[in-house]
Amino acid sequence: MKYKVDNGEYPTGKDAVDPKRVKYLKLISKLATFTCIAMYVSYIPQIIDNFTGNPVSPLQPLVAMINGILWTGYGWFKTYKDWPVFISNVPGVIFGFITVLTVYVH
Repeated sequence: MKYKVDNGEYPTGKDAVDPKRVKYLKLISKLATFTCIAMYVSYIPQIIDNFTGNPVSPLQPLVAMINGILWTGYGWFKTYKDWPVFISNVPGVIFGFITVLTVYVH
């Protein structure tokens, strides 16, 4: 089974998308991906707190992990893979899981 990937091509002719809009959307996509990854990487201090004997509440990282799983699945299983959504939420699955795990195992 071959997966289709959104390769960034937009309609041309009478249905053409303004090139400025395409450039703007691609910029927003990159910024949103970076910001989302940074949000999940910010769990590192909580993981460190867990290891130093000051465990944090597991609720928020657990919900973030579930959210990351759902968005990662959405980005992967779309007809045309949504790479920014997929890539930006994989760290949420990883760091959310590690944070929850280290609350109980440290």
